[in-house]
Order: sequence, then C-alpha cells, then structure tokens
Amino acid sequence: MRQQLSTVALDLQTIAGLKRRDPAALRDLYDRYGRIAYSVALRYLRDSSAAEDVVQEVFLRVWTRAHLLDNIKGTLASWLLAVTRNLAIDHLRAYDRNRSREQNSFEFVAIPVDFELSDSVDRLRTVLTKLSQQQRQVVELAYFEGLSQTEISERVGRPLGTVKSCVRAALNKLRHGFSQTSLPGV
Repeated sequence: MRQQLSTVALDLQTIAGLKRRDPAALRDLYDRYGRIAYSVALRYLRDSSAAEDVVQEVFLRVWTRAHLLDNIKGTLASWLLAVTRNLAIDHLRAYDRNRSREQNSFEFVAIPVDFELSDSVDRLRTVLTKLSQQQRQVVELAYFEGLSQTEISERVGRPLGTVKSCVRAALNKLRHGFSQTSLPGV
C-alpha cells in the first residue's frame, strides 16, 4: 500500500506540473509510463513504428489537454493506457481497413510491468475468470481486437441486441468484481 500511495502522490505532482506547463512533468510522465504505453500500442498495432507514433500522439495529447486531467477516473496509469489503447484502435481502423480479420489476430506481447499496474492486472485476471464464456468472448473481441458491437454481432452470429446485453452484463460484472477485489484504503 505504501508503494501505491507514493505512486498516487507522484501522479498528483505530475498532473500539477503538467497543468503548470512544466516540461519536467511531461518528461517524468514519459519516463514512468512511456515504455508500457509503447507495449500496449505495439500489442494492438504489431508495428514498432506505428506504436511509436501512437505513443507520441498520446503524450502530445496529455501535454495539450492537461487542463482536463482533473476529470480522469481511476489512476493516471489506467487513464493513460486507455488513451493509448483507444488511439491504437483508431490507428488500426484508419490505416488497416483492407486487412482481413485473420491477419489482425493478436499474439501475446509481454508487457514489462514495474509499477502498481501489475496488481491491477492480477485483479483483472481474477475477475475475468468469473465471466461466462459468452461474456468473455465479447469483452475480448471489443477490447483486444477493437471491434464495435455491430462487428462483434456479425463475427459471433448473434443479434446486435443480444451482444449489447452481453457486453453490458460483462462490464457490470467486471466493475462489481473489480471493486470487490480492490485493496483496502485505495
């Protein structure tokens, strides 16, 4: 818990520095989270140059939109990685429309985790095991392959309403399960 408190304190200092437009704060943010952001982008894009472009765009957005950092939910790391994921998916959709779905299958890429995210990943794995097979499938298609609910419906051959209900139920189960497995005092 002491490690997490120091990470939270560092994140708050970094956010304050970004709002003051302090370049040292951006450098600190990049030093702490740049490598894992790159790993996330690489997992989606499977192209080191494209992953570097996405990471550069992520940190540029953080710099230009620092005034919005008060509205983030969760930790700075989780927010930053969600932004990275979303930009990587946007990049895939914009530049890889002609690739077949089979070519877009993702292989596991080890992400070097050296901060509090490792605990979150362990908690997430625990919660994911509580999902039904159908719920796990739609979550994986949405978050790991970046498919929309319409695309998921087409892929699994189920009506769109069924897919939407399944996604909603899965996310509620994840939210509830993740909040129950969180550490006391966090």
